[in-house]
Amino acid sequence: MTQSTSRRSFLKVAGAVSAGFAGLRLATSGKNQVAAEGFASLRYGPLKKDPQGVIDLPEGFSYRVMSKAGERMDDGLFVPGMHDGMAAFPGPDGKTILVRNHECGLSPARDGAFGWNLELLRGFDRSKFYDRAFGAMPPLGGTTTLVYDTSTKKLERHFLSLAGTLRNCAGGPTPWGTWISCEETEDRANRNLEHDHGYNFEVPASSEIGLTQPVPLRAMGRFRHEAVAVDPFSGIVYETEDREDGLIYRFIPDQPGHLVEGGKLQALAIRGQSGADTRNWLAEGPDAAVTGLILPGTVFDVAWIDLDEVDAPNSDLRFRGHRSGAARFARGEGMWYGNDSIYFACTNGGQKKLGQIWRYVPSPFEGTDQEDRQPGRLELFIESNDVSLIEMCDNLTVAPWGDVILSEDGQPDQYIVGVTSSGRIYQLARNSINGSEFAGVVMSPDGSTLFANIQNPGVTLAIDGPWRQS
Repeated sequence: MTQSTSRRSFLKVAGAVSAGFAGLRLATSGKNQVAAEGFASLRYGPLKKDPQGVIDLPEGFSYRVMSKAGERMDDGLFVPGMHDGMAAFPGPDGKTILVRNHECGLSPARDGAFGWNLELLRGFDRSKFYDRAFGAMPPLGGTTTLVYDTSTKKLERHFLSLAGTLRNCAGGPTPWGTWISCEETEDRANRNLEHDHGYNFEVPASSEIGLTQPVPLRAMGRFRHEAVAVDPFSGIVYETEDREDGLIYRFIPDQPGHLVEGGKLQALAIRGQSGADTRNWLAEGPDAAVTGLILPGTVFDVAWIDLDEVDAPNSDLRFRGHRSGAARFARGEGMWYGNDSIYFACTNGGQKKLGQIWRYVPSPFEGTDQEDRQPGRLELFIESNDVSLIEMCDNLTVAPWGDVILSEDGQPDQYIVGVTSSGRIYQLARNSINGSEFAGVVMSPDGSTLFANIQNPGVTLAIDGPWRQS
């Protein structure tokens, strides 16, 4: 399918955005109309208290806990802690392969895969570490891979698949069967680190036990990465930055599907508004007022600004991009491709800093010299001004039937929240263990199982139920 053909319905899709989310805009106006209608019952019914105290789900749903932090894996290492972003891929014999991030730093050792005293590092092949840390305490982030059978509801194996990276927060799947794992840091080489950090790494979705060779994707920029999404028609990769003054980036690879070969990095700008502020934050002071408030449903034409010195030794990429006209966003976090669009969350965007969801519809000529003829379009879909609806949306995914599934990172209760194609909000799950965030929400390729992580104490959940397909 050609790029122009794949975008044939671009104007129709973009025009339907406002109508499709009309109900949601009522919900985000601060009057709580959707909650008054009983939003929890809109999709699957109210949540039922879990007698095991793990996760509250609607009637008819069930869950399994697997791959808990500290368990022994099939490669002899321990399951690291700080479970975070994740994606699901089709595996052999109908199995599901999950690649999961771990947002671990340099310590404590118990968060990593090598034991409380790093005893499992002895004899370990350090050539597969991105950063060996001079043979001392290595960065404990990275990824693990899980092989799960949705028919038998069993975890078949799990193992370490990326090592020696730092604070692997989220990322995104690629159409060619890999996971891009993102470092949420800009730490430079120092007496504890041999290499600079703040890069993306590509991990094959393989069911075979073993570590991938860690290669930083330098051309995709060095900054505080959070998540990525790949447009399968163009091969362009979109990236979020977890900063209160962060940018939204796109990476146009020289060879689609071969990111290590390099490419061009750009930042999103709103046409006609150089250096636009999308955050909708209230000004401070006794006469505070919102200036240039963006209302849900507002659509902007987009331009993309070329960036240079993307390795950013001074960690200033976002500042240089903004001075060149790029728009600012409030803590860009989860990002996912679905419904012919790129959805992304801004965790503390909005007047009450409770979160925004944006949707970008690419141009039918995305990334080409004809893009100006019909630019991509950006819409503010959700801005929550009521904690009972959505609070600090983080990781997200798009279900096979089109619902956007969000995980929260607020206080004190944490929910997985869904948004239907008609713009209705519903609660899908509640963390009843503690106040730790949900992360890594993703559906299995066969559509039978929703996987999610509770970051602390570090568990992965497989949730089954009567998923509605419309």
